[in-house]
Amino acid sequence: MSMKWCDVSMPLRTGMTVWPGDPPFRFEPKGRITQGASCNTSVITLATHTGTHCDAPWHFEETGGRLHEVDSSVFFGDALLVEIPEVDVITADHLQAEPYPERVLFKTKNAAYPPNAPFQNDFCALDVSAARRLVADGVRLVGIDYLSVAPRGQSGPTHHVLLQHEVFVVEGLLLHEVPPGVHPFVVLPLPLHEADGAPCRAFVGLQA
Repeated sequence: MSMKWCDVSMPLRTGMTVWPGDPPFRFEPKGRITQGASCNTSVITLATHTGTHCDAPWHFEETGGRLHEVDSSVFFGDALLVEIPEVDVITADHLQAEPYPERVLFKTKNAAYPPNAPFQNDFCALDVSAARRLVADGVRLVGIDYLSVAPRGQSGPTHHVLLQHEVFVVEGLLLHEVPPGVHPFVVLPLPLHEADGAPCRAFVGLQA
């Protein structure tokens, strides 16, 4: 049976949703053939946590590993997509009784927001009890469909629990076309040295 790779990355473009206080994404010309340059070149400006991106432990943990120190084996493998569409905050009580696998992706009400929508303060995220449960199950990667895995105004507890235990966090996934279940998953962060995080390209494999 053939497989289709579904790109679940936010397009990097002018006007895209960014975290409040982060610089807007900018794509500007450096050289253009129409203006006499030998080739077309451009300059981009963005924060490390723009669009679909990852958090390295150092993002919230001063002694945590930086992006280049993350074990890249976590970037490739099967992931369980869990759909929890009708809550504002995912707690441990919303999680299944069975242990979770190494990679878990959460599809929530956030899937309905287009990537250029105004920032949503009430986006769905994980509270600290859910984070503790995932750590206890040995989860190595957690992905979610908004710009933070933690609720607005409560970023610390959830991030600390996950990143202290070296759980790789992927935020800003576009999961509206992906059904619940186990799927091949690939996430490819920009290879930024000494970084707290980086924009990513991410794909989910679906049976065609």
